[in-house]
Amino acid sequence: MDIRVSALPGHRQGILRFDAESFPCALGRSGIVTDKREGDGGTPVGSFALRELLFRPDRAAKPLTALSAKPIAPDDGWCDAPSDKAYNRPVKLPYKASAETLWREDHLYDLVVPLGYNDDPVRHGAGSAIFFHLAKEDGSGLAATEGCVALRLPDMLHILARVTPETRMIVELASAA
Repeated sequence: MDIRVSALPGHRQGILRFDAESFPCALGRSGIVTDKREGDGGTPVGSFALRELLFRPDRAAKPLTALSAKPIAPDDGWCDAPSDKAYNRPVKLPYKASAETLWREDHLYDLVVPLGYNDDPVRHGAGSAIFFHLAKEDGSGLAATEGCVALRLPDMLHILARVTPETRMIVELASAA
């Protein structure tokens, strides 16, 4: 069973559908895009594998899930430098090129699932660090991401408990009725 994601009017927020249930989700600040580029703030359209669950062990125990799971550490990062050989790959910090920190002060990456976007093969400049992670609230609901799909913690735990390694996240331009 796959996860389906589509944008709501306004583009920054969407609906995530899984097994006849719907959940509000945050999308990239530029909405869903068909031609993803590094730094554009878009959530790429497509069908993506859920690679594994990364979790922050000082904040939560490994949640129930059939995905492979591993704890992150304070020196874990993700390379977002398009010209670097480790582009769109995990790295150890400090790293010689630009890299996103996975061990964050906010709670966005307490649970994070790297999506199988631009990783086999990697196309330099086509976008990196596209994750399924926890959402942040803002005054109008869920705050936009930099291109990821994000859920509230209870919804994320519910989904993680029911996905399998075969589950794919399908990001669509139009809302499915």
